[in-house]
Amino acid sequence: MVKFYDPKDGADQARVEAILKGGGIEYFLLPEPQKGIGPCQIHVAEEDLPAAEELLRQA
Repeated sequence: MVKFYDPKDGADQARVEAILKGGGIEYFLLPEPQKGIGPCQIHVAEEDLPAAEELLRQA
């Protein structure tokens, strides 16, 4: 898994999660390593990275 997106806030995180879900891309969330609070980093499988980036560009 690779880091795909580091959201600015909870709303940004929810938006990107919805885009990935809609595109059928599996992802997982990791807490921000330095803060431990707030939005989580979004990680995807390395082979899904190009498709995830394309979905985000189209949104």
